[in-house]
Amino acid sequence: MQKERISILGCGWLGLPLAKQLIAEGYRVKGSTTRAEKLGILEAAGIEPYRVVVGETVEGDLKGLLESDILVVDIPPGRREDIEEFHVMQVSQLIDALLESPVKQVLFISSTSVYPDLGREVSEQEALDPDLAGKPAGRVLLFVEEMFRSEGAFRTTVVRFGGLIGPGRNPSDFLQRMKVVADPGQPVNLIHLDDCIGVISSIIRQGAWGEVFNACCPEHPTRGAFYEAAAERLGLGAPPLAATDPEPRPFKIVSSRKIADTLGYRFQHPDPLAFAYSPG
Repeated sequence: MQKERISILGCGWLGLPLAKQLIAEGYRVKGSTTRAEKLGILEAAGIEPYRVVVGETVEGDLKGLLESDILVVDIPPGRREDIEEFHVMQVSQLIDALLESPVKQVLFISSTSVYPDLGREVSEQEALDPDLAGKPAGRVLLFVEEMFRSEGAFRTTVVRFGGLIGPGRNPSDFLQRMKVVADPGQPVNLIHLDDCIGVISSIIRQGAWGEVFNACCPEHPTRGAFYEAAAERLGLGAPPLAATDPEPRPFKIVSSRKIADTLGYRFQHPDPLAFAYSPG
């Protein structure tokens, strides 16, 4: 039986290695980049390359990219003052194009920033009101999630990733840019690139559409412990920790139990402290 055709909008830090993995699993993969000089990199990886820019207008062959069965959307909101208005405009144009395409399933990559800091563990059903999200990126992502999920022409699964760690995003590098570790008592919500790819691959392989999943390591050490482990790996002294606030800032612990229960997924890197000790 022939496997589905998959397109990835955004072949960057996550999208490019994801495409390579899906090709290894036997899928035909199309991928987009905003930079013409990256087209050769995509082609060399076995990806059918497209230059597509979705901004105030659409540049490139978006229609050709969307000649697929499944679309993975990996275009996070940009850092700009009008982040909310601009990202909604981007997604509106993308949905208009999807409605004229053969795509039947969409996997939208979101973030755990959609959750308010409730001072406890949070699960998928607790991100309901964009106005309660802690940051503008969280507000717009929750709104955009609903834009995708409310469309009837295709089924959307949303994956909310925690903080991304892996090649090029090493905690030791973060530490070297810090003068002090802020909020050392706060729990971390992180996920390794290997598990980002593993989760997406599992969703596609099992056809788990119409769902919302959190994807974070099951373990949540404190920021202080995490960066102390990174400093130990570098052979540095213990990093300076910010003083404990008598009224600590609210936090959240993001639960990924649903992805384990629904998909049977088991994390390759369950403990962020292992990332901190690792060179990669």
